[in-house]
Amino acid sequence: MEHFKLGNINVEVIQKDIKNVHLSVHPPVGRVRIAAPSRMNMDTIRIYAISKLSWIKKQQTKILNQKREAPREYLTKESHYYLGKRYLLKVIELDTVPIVNLTHNTIELYVRPGSPIEKRKEVLENWYREQLRELVADLITHWEKKMKVKVEEFGIKKMKTKWGTCNEEAKRIWLNFELAKKPLECIEYIVVHEMVHLKERHHNDKFVAHMNHFLPTWKQLKADLNKLPVSHIDWGY
Repeated sequence: MEHFKLGNINVEVIQKDIKNVHLSVHPPVGRVRIAAPSRMNMDTIRIYAISKLSWIKKQQTKILNQKREAPREYLTKESHYYLGKRYLLKVIELDTVPIVNLTHNTIELYVRPGSPIEKRKEVLENWYREQLRELVADLITHWEKKMKVKVEEFGIKKMKTKWGTCNEEAKRIWLNFELAKKPLECIEYIVVHEMVHLKERHHNDKFVAHMNHFLPTWKQLKADLNKLPVSHIDWGY
């Protein structure tokens, strides 16, 4: 990996066997990365970055101004979110198998007496993952019929910079674990977005046309999702 500076902005450059240049700005601090074809020289890459400087600064400002969740301690009366709704956590210590129960306005977390924060976190995150997996499975089934595509496999994992990814060749979709905390319509937007990649790999006019056809409100949903607080975790690089 190589680096160069644009004023006070550090730009990471990775060159690999690809056809086009890809510029990205990553949370939580606005790290700038360019993936460029192996054949492209650094002067050309630098000129490209300079031409995108205004966009880079705009994205960095957006990332730095985005609201962040407070660190969680997994204690009673602490706020947690599920499908966009705020719930109060209620920790119940019982000598039984740890489970999570959702009520009208609380998330009941049953753990063994004296369970440490790490264990409470593990139980709750496993519950989030299971709920999201069920929701996504239903969404995929619904949209497979409408789009006439087939998802061979999907998974849930923690992702640092994306809400989802799609491997077009394997027809495999990965979705960000944090989506379980977001409104259902935003989850659906990400599922549709990734499934559209099975029809069109690139974010081009054809991709946008598909999105407009299948989910006309997608631009508003994207904006809504990006306004929501992101995880408090300050990822290292």
